[in-house]
Amino acid sequence: MSAPDVLLDVRELRKVYRTPAVLGRGGSEFVAVEGASFTVRRGETFGLIGESGSGKTTVGRMLLRLLDATSGYVEFDGYEVLRLAGPRLRDLRQRMQIVFQDSGSAFNPRLPVGEQVAFPMRKFRLHPESEIKSRVVDLLEHVGLWADQAQRYPHEFSGGQRQRLGIARALAAQPDFVVLDEPTSALDVSVQGQILNLLCDLQDERGLTLILISHNLAVIQHMCDHAAVMHEGHVVETGSVDELFGAPRSDITRQLLDAVLEPTAPAG
Repeated sequence: MSAPDVLLDVRELRKVYRTPAVLGRGGSEFVAVEGASFTVRRGETFGLIGESGSGKTTVGRMLLRLLDATSGYVEFDGYEVLRLAGPRLRDLRQRMQIVFQDSGSAFNPRLPVGEQVAFPMRKFRLHPESEIKSRVVDLLEHVGLWADQAQRYPHEFSGGQRQRLGIARALAAQPDFVVLDEPTSALDVSVQGQILNLLCDLQDERGLTLILISHNLAVIQHMCDHAAVMHEGHVVETGSVDELFGAPRSDITRQLLDAVLEPTAPAG
């Protein structure tokens, strides 16, 4: 049983991709994540750090059941995530949301964005139908967009605006927990700062628990309380961000720190 202040408890999480045997040749397997373990406290921002291909995005998607884990244990607020099915899994999906690296590609290009932000409200029956339009407008305005933009289509927005839309759609489900998968990596520095500051404000207002997946140490330093460093599918070190940046214990963490001269928070 997890401690009361721990919202997410991850133990020995593993993901193996297998290819089937073809024409008499044996199949193969690739271990994307091996033995990942860490805990996330309520209300904190926890970082998953690592170079491209380290397995951090795979971990994030397994936590939300967007990918099936090969083995391991994930407990979210007392629920064994990997064993849930049916209505209980549906309820969990309302509480756990994700903002993708490129939110624009996660929107249907043929539907106005307002309809897509409204979808979680309808799916999870969070508001009467008569209130949904006004709720969408409130949410768009809360993330720095305008009411009349609800009728526009995804291609009509800039990259920074699409990330704001992705945040709005995630928040429409009224989650407790949000995975942020490289949410600012495709944006210029000034827009990065705006999005990160928006996320900090929303976290304070709503008491959100966040996992921030990033290879950008400046973003991790700016946003996170604790973090895990990943390399080739393994968690090689966990701890407070101050500890990881100030006194790294693993060679991998030291190499990541040496790759940047001096991490600083994005502008804004």
